[in-house]
Amino acid sequence: MNLRRLTWIILVLYMVISVYSIAVIGFQLPQILPITPISTLLAYLFAVLHAGQREGWRRAIMLAVIVFLTGLTFESIGVATGWVYGPYHYTTKLGPLFLGLVPYLIPLAWTMMMYPSLVIAERVIPAQWSDARRMVAVAALGGVIMTAWDLAMDPLMVSGGNWVWEVQGAYFGVPLQNFWGWWLTTFIALLIYQAAAKPIKSQARSIPDRWAVWSYLVTGTSTVIVDLLVGLGGPALAGIFSISPWLWLGFMNTNHAHKAEKEAE
Repeated sequence: MNLRRLTWIILVLYMVISVYSIAVIGFQLPQILPITPISTLLAYLFAVLHAGQREGWRRAIMLAVIVFLTGLTFESIGVATGWVYGPYHYTTKLGPLFLGLVPYLIPLAWTMMMYPSLVIAERVIPAQWSDARRMVAVAALGGVIMTAWDLAMDPLMVSGGNWVWEVQGAYFGVPLQNFWGWWLTTFIALLIYQAAAKPIKSQARSIPDRWAVWSYLVTGTSTVIVDLLVGLGGPALAGIFSISPWLWLGFMNTNHAHKAEKEAE
């Protein structure tokens, strides 16, 4: 089995586990699998495999390490001080905590969504912009695309007891500072990655960028649907409006490449 096929299979499995999570909540089925860890690991593995074939393995490993360390550092500082996202703490529902602060699963979750956000941002920002200007623009837009998902996700995870806000925030209990922190974390991680990695001279890809957009679609859509099922209509509506433009732009900007790959096959 080649890597491209394996990557597709993992994406399909991620879709399946996402549908399963919706069915468990919507039809009150017995939960026989730890859904959040499995779905996070599948999406993370997809991101790394896709990045390896799109960016090259050296760059993919660099991206995974930078995002992991940036996410873990910002989250640890955030939990310890409240400076980044606002005052909050994690429960043990997401597994063991790094230094008693942050679940090890969290930096993997940053990677699983930051990568498709990067791919979409790179497709949206004009390729002819100067390197420095484009680098900053891609990092900034990637932060916006990443944070769009959190509008639907954060209230849901709080309602599930995965973390606790120690203040009553203005956005369905979530402090507005949290979204600035999300954008900043993503911006810094993607800026460091682009500065550290050598630019890719050729635009030819060995794997479709559209698959990364599908990953963003699965994550965003499943989050919105679960919001609706558990009675979080406000975050669901906010998620629909914040996520949809980036999905549309992602699919539109990968349309030409997708057609060319189909014709080549």
